[in-house]
Amino acid sequence: MVDDHNKLIARDPKTFKERYAIDVHLRHRVTSVDPHNRSICVVDLDTGTERTESYDHLLLATGSRPVQPFAEAKGLDNLHIIKSLASGIALKQYLDREQVRHAVIVGGGYIGIEIAEALLLRGIQVTMLQRSAYIMHAFDPSMSKRIADGIRRHGVTVMTGAGVKGFEIDKGKARAVIAGGQTIPADLFILGMGVTPNTELAQNAGLQLGPADSIQVNEHMQTSAPDIWAAGDCCQSIHLINRQPVYIPLGTTANKQGRTAGINIGGGDATFPGVLGTAITKFQDTECACTGLNTRTLEKTGIDFVSSEIDARTLPGYYPETAPLTVKLLADRKTARILGGQIVGGPGSAKRIDTLVVALHAEFTLEDMLNLDLSYAPPFANVWDPMVIAAREALKQ
Repeated sequence: MVDDHNKLIARDPKTFKERYAIDVHLRHRVTSVDPHNRSICVVDLDTGTERTESYDHLLLATGSRPVQPFAEAKGLDNLHIIKSLASGIALKQYLDREQVRHAVIVGGGYIGIEIAEALLLRGIQVTMLQRSAYIMHAFDPSMSKRIADGIRRHGVTVMTGAGVKGFEIDKGKARAVIAGGQTIPADLFILGMGVTPNTELAQNAGLQLGPADSIQVNEHMQTSAPDIWAAGDCCQSIHLINRQPVYIPLGTTANKQGRTAGINIGGGDATFPGVLGTAITKFQDTECACTGLNTRTLEKTGIDFVSSEIDARTLPGYYPETAPLTVKLLADRKTARILGGQIVGGPGSAKRIDTLVVALHAEFTLEDMLNLDLSYAPPFANVWDPMVIAAREALKQ
C-alpha cells in the first residue's frame, strides 16, 4: 500500500549527522563488550579491520532476531523470514519477479496475519500453519476463534495444531512443507514464528538476564553494570498489572525505553514504569486488539478473576456502516480491579482498546469504568459503549 519503501525510513545516517551530530557506522559488528575497561571490540564488515572503542556510557539496543528452527531451510531462495525493512523489501522484490500462486505462512501471530493480508491483496492463495490449538496467543481462545473465522472468510486456509516437521527441498527451493500430517506444496514459504532477544553480547559481558534471556534492567533502563544501559527488543519490561518481569517486544515499547535511557545517559532522571502488552492489528475487515493480562496468564498466577464477553456494534444498529464487535473484559473478583481486555470486530472496533489502556494505567475498577463520561453521538458510538456494557456484565459476577 506504500509505493516507495524509502518513505518508511524515518532517519538516515546523513540526517543523524547533520541534524543531531551523531555518527552512524553502518555494517559494523560489535563482537565483544568489556565492562571492566569500558570498551567494545568492533569489526568493519566491508574492510575486515578490527578496532577497540572506549565508552563512558554504553547502550545495548541490539533488538531481536526471528526464530528459525529449520536448519535445512536456511538459504532457500523461496523461503523468507520477515523481521526488518530489508527483509520486507526482499520479499516484495521476489514477488515482483517470480510467479507465486500459493504461499504458506508458518506462524499465526501479528507478522503472519499482516503478511497474509498483503499476499491476499496480490491475489495469492494463502495457507497459514499454527502449531498450537489457536492463533494470536495474546488473545483468549474464544476471541482467537473470531479472528481465525474473519481470516478464513476471505479464503485463507488456517490450520491449527499443525506443527511443521520439515520441508521438501529440490534445486535450492522448498517445494512443500510437512505439517499437521500433510505435505503441502507451495511456491513461497514465509516464517513468522516469533522472535528471541539478541543478548549474546550481554551474556558474554556477564550482565544479568531476565525472562526469555532478555537483558535485565531497572526502571531507568540500567543493566547490572552501572555504565551499560539497554532498551528495546533485547531487554525485559515490568508488567504493570502483576509487577512481574516480562519479555514483550513491541516497537512502541522500544521507543519509550530508548527515550528513557537517552535522558538518563544525558544526565537527566527518567523512569519507564512498565508495559501492558497492548497490541493491535487487522486482517481485511477484521480488527483485533488486546491489553493487560489474558485468561491463561491469570490462571498461571492464581488470581481469582471474573470475565465477561459481550457482542455489540460499533455504531447504533440503524446507522450506516455499523459493524459487529466483541469485547472481553477480565477483572479481579475480590477488588473488581480491571486486569485486561480484548476486542475483535469490524472496522472501527479495535482502536477502542485505548479506553481500556488508560483505565488499566489508572487502576480502574469495573465501577470506575461504568461511570466514565464517554462521548456519544450516533455517527461515533452507542449510548452505552461496548466497553461499559462489558464492565457492567463483569460487575454482576
